[in-house]
Amino acid sequence: MYHASRIRTNAAVTAIGTHVPGRVLTNADLERMVDTSDEWIVRRTGIRERRIAAEGEYASHLAAAAVRDLAARWNKTVDDVDCILTATSTPDAVFPGVSALVQAELGIRAAAAVDLSAACAGFVAGLQMAGGLIGSGLYRKVLVIAADTLSRVTDYTDRTTCILFGDGAGAALVEALPDGEPPSFLAGGASTDGRNGCHVLLPALAPEIRGTAVKPGGKLVQNGPEVYRWAVENVTEAVRTTLDLCGMTPDDLDWFVPHSANLRMIAAICERAGIPFERTLTSVERFGNTSAATIPLALNLAVRDGRLKRGDAVLLHGFGGGLTQAGLLLEWRLP
Repeated sequence: MYHASRIRTNAAVTAIGTHVPGRVLTNADLERMVDTSDEWIVRRTGIRERRIAAEGEYASHLAAAAVRDLAARWNKTVDDVDCILTATSTPDAVFPGVSALVQAELGIRAAAAVDLSAACAGFVAGLQMAGGLIGSGLYRKVLVIAADTLSRVTDYTDRTTCILFGDGAGAALVEALPDGEPPSFLAGGASTDGRNGCHVLLPALAPEIRGTAVKPGGKLVQNGPEVYRWAVENVTEAVRTTLDLCGMTPDDLDWFVPHSANLRMIAAICERAGIPFERTLTSVERFGNTSAATIPLALNLAVRDGRLKRGDAVLLHGFGGGLTQAGLLLEWRLP
């Protein structure tokens, strides 16, 4: 059951930034590694290339670079940020967390630093939390970061998964709005189906998860058909729930920004939810599935080419490992 609520908080996204590694892994490269083809990958996923972290380059490096991009492009200072939330499934270390490493790297003076583990829903969950923290009065300036180096946990002998994943990071600055300004965050929701969480696994310590044996080696394992079925059914319901809550229809949305898992899945969700595919923002074609980073990467591409404009009604929806999902309907406030 997807739980959604109207949001009453004085927060808005005031800047975004992204960063991807320099190395490009194309479909042609993968043809030389496993039994696959460019035509098959594009037809099944929409992915044409993905970025791969260099030796010695980890999630914290990508995260810090995304924040630097944010600060430079939007003329923002970040040394006075009072909270850092980083969504990642591939931290440099268990601790210190990526948020703490970013705090040190960027010289942020005094900030809470918390890593979130919500897989592909992590960026939207982070935005929800940032809005709640600002609304409570505890913080006024929060960095929400998504950063992953999935290439480090990808089995490049498994043709079903190695074609999907890439590395990248995105960051958003969430700040308190001046008193009297209309809200930007309108509605949000989340749900989790932990019973079926075994369909997307990144092993750590336990030899089994809810009775499902875990293969050692620390590589990502995914049951693609089951994840596809779950996402199409549950994300569609969640989108309808959020729109109904606000008295909106799909026609009232300017942009739908789902997790960029693959284009076939997104097209199926859009068809069932009644959202024209032309009104989706994606990043999977150029960067592959970068987990929580797909949504900020997609937003950034649309900002740069002028599609995403101030005042647009935008529905962000992350979903994936857990199995968990999180949505956020907002009015876009960046020019």
